[in-house]
Amino acid sequence: MSKAGVTVAYGDGIGPEIMSATLEVLEAAGAELALETIEIGRSVYLRGNASGIEPTAWESLRRTKVFLKAPITTPQGGGYKSLNVTVRKALGLYANIRPCLSYVPFVESKHSDLDVVIVRENEEDLYGGIEHRQSVDSFQCLKIMTRPGTERLVRYGFEYARSYRRKKVSCFTKDNIMKLTDGMFHKVFEEVGAEYPEIEKEHWIVDIGAAKLADTPQAFDVVVVPNLYGDILSDIVAQIAGSVGLAGSANIGAQYAMFEAIHGSAPRRAGQNLANPSGLLLAAVQMLLHIGQREAAERMHNAWLRTLEDGIHTYDIFRDGKSRQKVGTKEFGQAVIGNLGKTPRTLKPVRYGEEMRNPRSSFPYSPPEERKLLVGVDVFVEFPGRIEDLAAALREVGGEGVALESIANRGMSVWPFGLGETLLAGPFQCRFLAKDASLGLSQRAIVDLLGSVEAGGIEFTKTELLYTFNGTEGFSRSQGA
Repeated sequence: MSKAGVTVAYGDGIGPEIMSATLEVLEAAGAELALETIEIGRSVYLRGNASGIEPTAWESLRRTKVFLKAPITTPQGGGYKSLNVTVRKALGLYANIRPCLSYVPFVESKHSDLDVVIVRENEEDLYGGIEHRQSVDSFQCLKIMTRPGTERLVRYGFEYARSYRRKKVSCFTKDNIMKLTDGMFHKVFEEVGAEYPEIEKEHWIVDIGAAKLADTPQAFDVVVVPNLYGDILSDIVAQIAGSVGLAGSANIGAQYAMFEAIHGSAPRRAGQNLANPSGLLLAAVQMLLHIGQREAAERMHNAWLRTLEDGIHTYDIFRDGKSRQKVGTKEFGQAVIGNLGKTPRTLKPVRYGEEMRNPRSSFPYSPPEERKLLVGVDVFVEFPGRIEDLAAALREVGGEGVALESIANRGMSVWPFGLGETLLAGPFQCRFLAKDASLGLSQRAIVDLLGSVEAGGIEFTKTELLYTFNGTEGFSRSQGA
């Protein structure tokens, strides 16, 4: 077997220790790897690189297309970008795969039969990091979700379920509130799911779904979720399974892949030979499956399970009366090496036969054909006076073909309908709509309107154009309107 190129980063904090242990196990398990080491994280940040990764590191990643990464430390203070988000977006790693299993009775958990895979969208949602301060008391973070980004994530979730013989895929959203963004995610889930009739599918509102997942995780199998929900839920499920320290993850794209533990760099534990390398070890198992070295992946995974059964545990999962020996990072890795070739006796052995294929990760996309028509604009303004005075001033500036329809504050209608008890903070959202929606508006009309607002002495801080698509409004309505 020819050696597969893999870019390796030892990271910060406990990263070098758990990476060293992981690489030793990989070599002993018979993995055929050609390693290229790069430097990332704290030391790179402190040299003045705000992204935490040098240009030469990108050359290695583009060459190997596979990244095994230990946790890193981002220095405190502003100006430092998330390296994880940077790598995920730069390489198109749109799907974050986090398998979570319980290992009762060897690792304490309230759920003996937990076996859930979280498939989390990795690039969009609030993690776009697009934030603004609009006024003295108003801050915003834009939640951007795209149909192609959602569709490939959902398709990968169903492909994963099919490849690993999973029976059900669940979707979590909050589309009873966010009807456009989360509503689109839910709609795409239903449309794509119809192409996989052999797989059961269901949708949950994320709050009650999260409660059900924490209380009865055995009711779930594969869960596909937008970015923020997935980040939270995967940590919760990993923790109730036994420990976040046991969970590894894969970041999958059409061309590249990155594998990492889900926990951080834990600088307080660095250099003490204490950290549990299991999260990175299991991420490395996913990496071996990705590059087609299934025999080594099976050997390594079963040896790790046998080590848990033997009661050889690091401090985070050690329990008096259940564990047999408390060991450090290096010693745990050596114990796994000693169990290579063995299978667990109580826990279910893994079988990664050649008939199992990696899920497809590249999908064609055809945008829907829809007629887009500009019908209005939301103008966000600062105004220190009474709402009635603002409304009167704005009704005067409405240009030809466009008129003020409503004023809202933080999504709640305050004119023409409003209650005196509503807290008024931040800019007012002033909605202007075309008098004849069927004709729409030109962008010139919007520019003229903004000029009139400015000439009227009203400060606007932001605008948002309003469109219909095939006659359906592509914007939300204010509460109470």
